[in-house]
Amino acid sequence: MVPNTYDFWLFDLDGTLVDAEWSYTREVFDRVGDRIGYGFTDRQAELLWHGLTGARDPQLREWGLDPTEFWPAFHAVEDPAARAEATYLHPDAERLLDDLHGRDVPMGLVTHCAEFLARPVTDRLDLTDRFDTFLSCSDETGWKPDPGPLRVAMNDIGVDPTAQRGVYLGDGDSDVGAAWNAGLDAVHVERHGHDHRERCVRADHRVWSFDDLPRVADFDWTFGAARADGSGLGGGENLTD
Repeated sequence: MVPNTYDFWLFDLDGTLVDAEWSYTREVFDRVGDRIGYGFTDRQAELLWHGLTGARDPQLREWGLDPTEFWPAFHAVEDPAARAEATYLHPDAERLLDDLHGRDVPMGLVTHCAEFLARPVTDRLDLTDRFDTFLSCSDETGWKPDPGPLRVAMNDIGVDPTAQRGVYLGDGDSDVGAAWNAGLDAVHVERHGHDHRERCVRADHRVWSFDDLPRVADFDWTFGAARADGSGLGGGENLTD
């Protein structure tokens, strides 16, 4: 079911392995809006929660919102236990993790989600112990697509991308950028659809589900030559849309 091409695997969390029920997301943005005096539409809440337009701070500024006001309000209204209770593991992600864990493949988790929110989620879903390292990005590590967080994670699990082949799996273009900038292949899982996202995210391999990851014999992984300098970005004939 899963290619054994890679020596180690790194994963994003929200939108990649897990997602929250819409009712929880809607409630969070209602409460944030009350704090900062702004009425978020369903579409705005969805765009920000999933990062569908890319980096969130530019999107906030486009709407006339100050990120330094929004993010403290956002974190203030979230309850870690409530978020964990509202979050579910994607079945295809569970199958992939089970397969990799069973083969004792080194794995790491690198997420933009604050640790006080992410840890209760992974603990409740029995994910925490599956990973050899758990990293929530910060100003100290840098933020994706900066490769810093992925490099910290690779150092934690004792792998070398110049000598071993690794991959990072995520649901956003910042995940792909971070992978390429860190010298890894990138898998993009599209949980929403190109039309809904209103853009197409390029990657070494694009799938609708991790169940679509091909067997090694069925796919030419040399497309992974695409990197941060943009080489290979114009291709895609052999990608799964």
